[in-house]
Amino acid sequence: MEATNDIEKKYKVWIIILSIAIPLVVAVLFGVKIPNAKPLMFLPPIYATINGLTAVLLVAAVMAIKNKKVKLHETLMKICIGLSVLFLGMYVAYHMTSESTKFGGEGLIKGIYFFILITHIVLSIAIIPLVLITYVKALAKRFDKHRKIAKITFPIWLYVAVTGVIVYLMISPYYKTAEEVVNAIQ
Repeated sequence: MEATNDIEKKYKVWIIILSIAIPLVVAVLFGVKIPNAKPLMFLPPIYATINGLTAVLLVAAVMAIKNKKVKLHETLMKICIGLSVLFLGMYVAYHMTSESTKFGGEGLIKGIYFFILITHIVLSIAIIPLVLITYVKALAKRFDKHRKIAKITFPIWLYVAVTGVIVYLMISPYYKTAEEVVNAIQ
C-alpha cells in the first residue's frame, strides 16, 4: 500500500501542472499565428477522425474491461491517451497556421452549434485532470478508486470525443478552400 501511495504522490504534482499548463498553453498558442506559414487546411478532417476513433476505442476499452480483458483495456486506454495528445498537437498546429472559421448557420442551428462547442471546450479542459487521475490510480493499482473515478471520466471523455466530431461536421461547410486562402493571402 505504501508503494501505491508513493506513485500517487509522485504524479500528483504532474497532474496539477499538466491540468493547468495544457489549457493555458493551448489558449496562448491559439492566438499565435506563424508568419507566412502555409495554412494546414488538411488537418481538421484528420483530427476529427482522431476524435471519432478515440470515441470508438473508449467504448471498446470499457467493453474489454467488462469482459475481464485487462491487458486489452490497458492498451486501448493508452492508445486513447496517445490519440488525444496527437489531436491536441494537430489542433494547435492548425490554429497557428490558419484563421479561425466562423460558423455560418443561423437561427436554432447556430444556438445548438454554440451549445455543443462551448460544452465541448469546457469539458475538454475538465477531462485533462480526470484522465490523468484515472490513469494514475490504475498505475498505483488502486483499482477500487480507479473504477470509481473512471465512471465519471468515461462519459465526459466520450462526450468530448463525440462532440469534437459533431463540431467538425457542423462547421466543415464553412471552411475556406485552399484556393480561397491563397487568394486572401495575395
